[in-house]
Amino acid sequence: MESTSGEDAPKRNPLPSALVSNLQSVLAARRPSAAEVSTAATASEAEAEAQEAEASDAPAGDGTPARPIVLLTCAGGIRSAGLAALVDALVAAGRCDVHVCAPESDKQACGHSITIRETIAASSVDFTGAKAFETSGTPVDCVSLALSGRLFPWSSPALVISGINTGSNCGYEMFHSSAIAAAREALVYGVPSIAISLNWKKDETKDSDFKDAAQACLPLINAALDDIEKGTFLRGCLLNIGVPSAPSANKGFKLTKQSGYSPAQSWEAVSTSRPLSATHFMGMHQSLGIQLAQLGKDASAAGAARRVSAQRKAVEVESVAAAGKQEIREVVKKLFRAEFVEKRYEGLDEDIDLRALENGFISVTPLNVHGQVELEIGATASDWLSAAVSLDKEKVAASATADQQDVAAEEKEAPSAA
Repeated sequence: MESTSGEDAPKRNPLPSALVSNLQSVLAARRPSAAEVSTAATASEAEAEAQEAEASDAPAGDGTPARPIVLLTCAGGIRSAGLAALVDALVAAGRCDVHVCAPESDKQACGHSITIRETIAASSVDFTGAKAFETSGTPVDCVSLALSGRLFPWSSPALVISGINTGSNCGYEMFHSSAIAAAREALVYGVPSIAISLNWKKDETKDSDFKDAAQACLPLINAALDDIEKGTFLRGCLLNIGVPSAPSANKGFKLTKQSGYSPAQSWEAVSTSRPLSATHFMGMHQSLGIQLAQLGKDASAAGAARRVSAQRKAVEVESVAAAGKQEIREVVKKLFRAEFVEKRYEGLDEDIDLRALENGFISVTPLNVHGQVELEIGATASDWLSAAVSLDKEKVAASATADQQDVAAEEKEAPSAA
């Protein structure tokens, strides 16, 4: 009997033959059919298309996005009518990719406040045509978080817009306005920014006016995007845009200067024995939800004050009058509420932001991080605004003609009156 050795020797299978047979049977049974292969191929193609769709927001191979990214925030909150109107207008125009990061509630008077050492929650929100998140932070937090690269797959949008906010945000309001602060935060990061506000008038302005305000500002936004892409947009300043209370009847854009306007602050005492009535808040906000939320907060505060008062009504402290004795003193706690009261100013310069708004113009005020810009930047802003958006000459001519007709009519009536 011949024996074999080395490479010619047959290799023994270390697995039992029965186990090998079972494994082969299982593998044969799991082999995909032609229909399954076709289904898998279709699923792979669908997944590839989805990845391509997601990649549309990411920069192209040369680092340039297919369309410029615009980040929106709004001091009025994620559900404000002004933000919704601006999102709809930009999405419909198709000029840019819209991303939103806004507070979950109304935070219009937070100034440039930020949240430190506290967790901020960010939740996705459905916005047609835009990717949106609401956060528990301030408007400045929203801009800072969005520009950090932690929330979105980018960290530097082409433009940041804060709006459309409620109120004029003119003059010294910029110091407590979180609407302007959000745009200022973007400026600190070196990102071009615009703040847009509608000069809301009680019993005059309505939510639908936000749509007209958004349409009125679109030419300026598109002009800004064009110049940002060319590298010729204004540097070192943000644009504070104020829209008059009747946006559809605006007289055009007007470059303005920051005024010294500041609304009066009125303080009222809040009773600790009972919560405030809901009528106290009517007219202060256009959203009933905000009114009810604020009412609940004040009711809770009043209840807390009563509990604290009951627990701390009498406190023992050492008396300096009588040594060795103790004196009982009552702790007094009072609650107050501040509100802004609109003030009227007479004799304002025609180039002042507030005067332009009252005259029906859309005011465009360049501001740097400290406030009013230098003369050189102001002159550059004037040239840019003239080139970007021309004033409606027909409206100006019509107004002049109407004035002439009124003068002629008055002169004609004067002899008969005599």
